[in-house]
Amino acid sequence: MITTDYTHLSDRITSLSESQTIAMAKKARELAAKGVDVINLSFGEPDFQTPQYIKDAAKKAIDDGYTFYTPVAGYPDLRKAIVEKLRRDNGLEYGPENIVVSTGAKQSIANAVLCLVNPGDEVVIFSPYWVSYEEVVKLAEGIPVPVMGALENNYKVTAQQFEDAITSNTKLVMYSSPCNPTGSVFTEEELASFAAILERHPQVYVIADEIYEYINFTGKHHSLASFASVKDRVVTVNGFSKGYAMTGWRVGYIAASKEIADACDKMQSQITSGTCSIAQKAAVGALEGGRASAEEMTTAYLRRRDLVLELMKDIPGFKTYIPEGAFYIFPDVSYYFGKQTGEYEINNANDLAMYLLNDAHVSLVDGAAFGAPQCIRFSFAASDAKLIEALERIKASLAKLA
Repeated sequence: MITTDYTHLSDRITSLSESQTIAMAKKARELAAKGVDVINLSFGEPDFQTPQYIKDAAKKAIDDGYTFYTPVAGYPDLRKAIVEKLRRDNGLEYGPENIVVSTGAKQSIANAVLCLVNPGDEVVIFSPYWVSYEEVVKLAEGIPVPVMGALENNYKVTAQQFEDAITSNTKLVMYSSPCNPTGSVFTEEELASFAAILERHPQVYVIADEIYEYINFTGKHHSLASFASVKDRVVTVNGFSKGYAMTGWRVGYIAASKEIADACDKMQSQITSGTCSIAQKAAVGALEGGRASAEEMTTAYLRRRDLVLELMKDIPGFKTYIPEGAFYIFPDVSYYFGKQTGEYEINNANDLAMYLLNDAHVSLVDGAAFGAPQCIRFSFAASDAKLIEALERIKASLAKLA
């Protein structure tokens, strides 16, 4: 007999929300398995294949016998290659001892949060935010403090908002730039203003998620850790999933002070140990192969962004802005709240996302999971043809609502 009684499970897991991006993608796959032609714009995954030279590096690693456990913090050659990448691309000076390689940037973030946050510590989260930030803070028994950026400012939190959110209990701030889900990018001047605030609050640490670094349409990426006065309190998170189309390889990393890096190494040693040996060697190949493939993908994403924004002009009620990075558009869709057609009544963004999945057969993610319940996230990491078809379907479905 199957039971749905979860009372025997820990409070830790029962209080944790499922990732809504993964949940929506699962629903889309279930419909597709029934023969429905679903266009999935819910998942944050490049639609490009991993470049061949990276695959070749992985094949060579297998032939060369890299099939044993690795150091917890990563192979020395990968950590050295990351050090060189940070120096070349970001102007950041670190040593291999400051780098910890993990099984994806998500694990890197979880390691850092669990190593920095005590029960009751407040964690300022720039909102809209990636779905896992708040849940990982809860897992560490911290108190999430979302701070919402305004649509008129491309959803970017201002320096004044940031400082107003800091209290004597604040331990950490988390943000991404380029941002998932908004695509907003912090300028060097904006980061400088954050660094000035952090100088006045020496108890506050930062997790700066830069996983979308290479998918940046502004021409220049800036890192908070480049400000010497706060560098030792910044944990820079990056990886290979987005810029190198290596989502399934699961390789991420942090650059941090040795104290924090050692703590993350210790944490990881008790959970997963070292990341897959073959994936690490593929990551070495990615860094040694340069940025040409990443730049080609970014050019395609920029074209797709402009295509979707142009198509959205024909859809009434969407409040949009121009994303400066990543591959998402995050419109305010509250215009449709209170509308209905037949059996469907739209009370919130989740209702609208489910309506579009079932009626238009387009999979999107509602903004509540990102801290913005009035929005829906569109991923434009799909072919031009699929994006055009998806927006046509959405426009036709929304026209039925009154």
